[in-house]
Amino acid sequence: MYLTENFKKSEFESDDGSRMTEEILVNVTKLACNLQRLRDVLNRPIRINSGYRSIKHNKAVGGVKGSYHTKGMAADIVVEGLNPKQVANAIESLILSGEMLQGGIGIYDTFVHYDFRKKRARW
Repeated sequence: MYLTENFKKSEFESDDGSRMTEEILVNVTKLACNLQRLRDVLNRPIRINSGYRSIKHNKAVGGVKGSYHTKGMAADIVVEGLNPKQVANAIESLILSGEMLQGGIGIYDTFVHYDFRKKRARW
C-alpha cells in the first residue's frame, strides 16, 4: 500500500512486526507526505532506516522514552548521493519555506532523523 507516490506503508512499519493503530497510521501518512516533498525537491531516492517503532522495539534499539518514532511522527533517513549534513540543510530550507513541517532534525554519521514535533529541535 502506497502512502505517497514513492513511499509504501511497509517502509515505515516497526521491525518487530507490531501493527500500527489508526492514529499512528495517520501520523505515518503525514510523515510520508513531508518526506515525499523532500524527495521531490532533491529528485533522489530516500531510504527509511527506521520509521514507526513499537514501544517494545524502541526500547530494544535503545530509543529514548517517548520517542516520536513510537508515535509514527519520526523517521531516520538516508538520501542517495548526499551526506547527512546536506540532507539536514535541505530539510531546514524546506521547513523555513513552509514546505515541510517544523520539528526535530538530528544529524548522525550515516543518517538524518526528522520528526514533526511542531517545535524546533536540532542536534
